[in-house]
Amino acid sequence: MSPVRRPGGKPAIPVFDLSAQLSELRADVMAAIERVLDSGQMILGPEVERFEREFAASLGEDLHGVGVASGTAALVVALRALGVGAGDEVVTVANSAVATVSAIREVGAMPVLCDVSEDTALLDLEKLPPLLSPRTRAVVPVHLYGNPVDIDALRDVLGGSDVRVLEDCAQAHGALVGGRPVGTLGDAAAFSFYPTKNLGAYGDAGLCLSRDAEVAARMKSLRTYGFEGGPEARREGWNVRLDELQAAILSAKLPHLPRWVARRRALADRYLTALPAGVRPLRTTPRGTHARHLFVVCVAERAAARAALEATGVASAIHYPVPVHRMPAYAFLGMGEGSLPVSERLAGEVLSLPLYPELSESAVEQVCAALAAAA
Repeated sequence: MSPVRRPGGKPAIPVFDLSAQLSELRADVMAAIERVLDSGQMILGPEVERFEREFAASLGEDLHGVGVASGTAALVVALRALGVGAGDEVVTVANSAVATVSAIREVGAMPVLCDVSEDTALLDLEKLPPLLSPRTRAVVPVHLYGNPVDIDALRDVLGGSDVRVLEDCAQAHGALVGGRPVGTLGDAAAFSFYPTKNLGAYGDAGLCLSRDAEVAARMKSLRTYGFEGGPEARREGWNVRLDELQAAILSAKLPHLPRWVARRRALADRYLTALPAGVRPLRTTPRGTHARHLFVVCVAERAAARAALEATGVASAIHYPVPVHRMPAYAFLGMGEGSLPVSERLAGEVLSLPLYPELSESAVEQVCAALAAAA
């Protein structure tokens, strides 16, 4: 059977559909773009300041947002602003995007990789203590797929140490722990606005967040070569600024985020009631409210399931097929096969099903029916 596809070669049910969202917001997005073009100011102007202020306010009081060029840049800038550098160790996970480990290396620190929980795919807090050492400067919990790590529980494990907590919120816009938004629970947070995120730009964009005004001031300096308003760089930094166009677009989209996240949750609930036997959904962390950036299941016969989906016009994806410690670039970590058994096993089973606010309930039923046929 030939795969069912839309005109132009697209699957009938894609994993993401950015065009559907744009059709709803085109007038607002185009107005934002024209406003920036007419202003003549393209870099670090009122649009960036507005988005920084509005995004921080959407999460709570006394928060400082610092717009940067990407989610990776947000991690790099936040790590350096927290004082992480050469000779330090930073604990994180291997089953996420390589950006997290890449950022740790960018500031000169050594990543220490912790295995994850079988049922949530999140940082396994029971496996964390043996990895902490006098050189541990920070822990970067990844709120993977929109499923939040319990930061309070993480802090309990860390006790009264001075280890900093940097939340990787790249996939978790709208997630909560104990009713509080992720990004507000650690010492700092990093957000990505890659186009497919719950809140996405039309290009790369990111934001650092902290309650600490001094940390935020260092973030602002670091994103612009280390300048602080004068002619001299006060510290080594980078050129990783958020541009005015992306900031204006994000401001136009931000008011819709709560509705989009609610829709994602409703669709995920529909999946949970319709998934066939043999397809295991990941569990939401206790006390957590999932942002549902991705709907990820575990399937033992993943290749067969993907083929069955494709035959009916349903796209799927794998986030992520290779744990970071098994990538050639990070062979220097010296972590052989079996060193992170749960992360490695999940990499062979995880499957991302279509999920975006414009997806229909009937499409969810079609996806589940195709999975059932493959069983």
